[in-house]
Amino acid sequence: MLYRLQNPIQNYAWGSTTALTKLFGISNESGEPQAEIWMGAHPNGCSAINTDGNELLLSDLISNNPEKVLGERVCRTFGELPYLLKILAADKPLSIQVHPEKSRAGAGFARENQLGIALNSSQRNYKDANHKPELVYALTPYLAMNAFRPIAEIIDLFEQSGCTTLAEPVADLKANPDASHLRDFFRFILTLAGEQKQDALKQLLTNITEKGSSVVYRQAFATIAMLAEHYPGDVGLFSPLLLNVIELAPGEAMFLDAETPHAYLHGTGVEIMANSDNVLRAGLTPKHMDVEELIANTRFVPIPASELLTRPEHDGNVSRFPVPVNDFKFEIITLPPSDATERQSIFVDSAEIVLCIAGSVNVHGPDGQLTLAASESAFVEACTLQYQLSGCGQLVRITV
Repeated sequence: MLYRLQNPIQNYAWGSTTALTKLFGISNESGEPQAEIWMGAHPNGCSAINTDGNELLLSDLISNNPEKVLGERVCRTFGELPYLLKILAADKPLSIQVHPEKSRAGAGFARENQLGIALNSSQRNYKDANHKPELVYALTPYLAMNAFRPIAEIIDLFEQSGCTTLAEPVADLKANPDASHLRDFFRFILTLAGEQKQDALKQLLTNITEKGSSVVYRQAFATIAMLAEHYPGDVGLFSPLLLNVIELAPGEAMFLDAETPHAYLHGTGVEIMANSDNVLRAGLTPKHMDVEELIANTRFVPIPASELLTRPEHDGNVSRFPVPVNDFKFEIITLPPSDATERQSIFVDSAEIVLCIAGSVNVHGPDGQLTLAASESAFVEACTLQYQLSGCGQLVRITV
């Protein structure tokens, strides 16, 4: 069976009031920030379908017959729809985040349950027992930070920052450019407080537009200046000196692995993730930060910016973006105008979500046809086995 999805929009403060309207014609009469469209069965924002004239939550459709809907393999491995698909429109920077790997997420969730910390408590680190690997695919120029820079770059940037207050810890890292000293330096920056923090930030922001000996370094300082408009006085302002700053062009994608600090800063994209809400924060936020738990869940492995993009594998009109997890698979299907009347067969062995991101795409199933305009999506039950695509546009296809 094919079902058109009715998807909730999350009105987070960092969202854009105009991006979804400009890209997809989605109305926003209230003028609220429209941050994310959720497609999936997450309890904090579950999609709905229409069946026999009645609205039904996607989670209920799944729970009524999980093996039929999800497929035997997915049902056995995960017991639920293992992914959450989003369109994300960021007008302001999101917090710097690290997501725990799966075994630590399970242990942390059990520990906080045993301590009696409420799931909605601001002091809670683990909202569930799952990991949260992500891939983001840019629809517009998409600015982000991801992974530690090479340590030599970090040292250069801090030496060019003018932060004489931090000279001693920077010198220590320079003398010992390894993972354990990067960890200690990261902890030092996150725990800056009082007069030392105020002095370091003042020195950082002094003449910041004149800092940076290369294009890459000037981009880091320009990013700090932008962040300071939103988060004055936050230790996260040092993050562009520690993390790679990268701007994805439309059509480019990037995987964000567990235990790797990252942040989305501006732009609109499609995001696919494991079905989890586990977030450990590392700055650019007024929310709870547990520095020691964050450190314990962070890998201090530098990754050059040139290695951050996820390169697609092309197969005809299908571009597959490989990911190192089994929670989801991500591909882009492009239907050109010259083939608009031809049907392309798709074979199904797990529950799928298809999302139109450009043009108009027809999804032909054994029980009927759905026409999806840009931003519209459909859910495909595993028991469908096969469907066809036609039209002129681009489609995101999520499988397991």
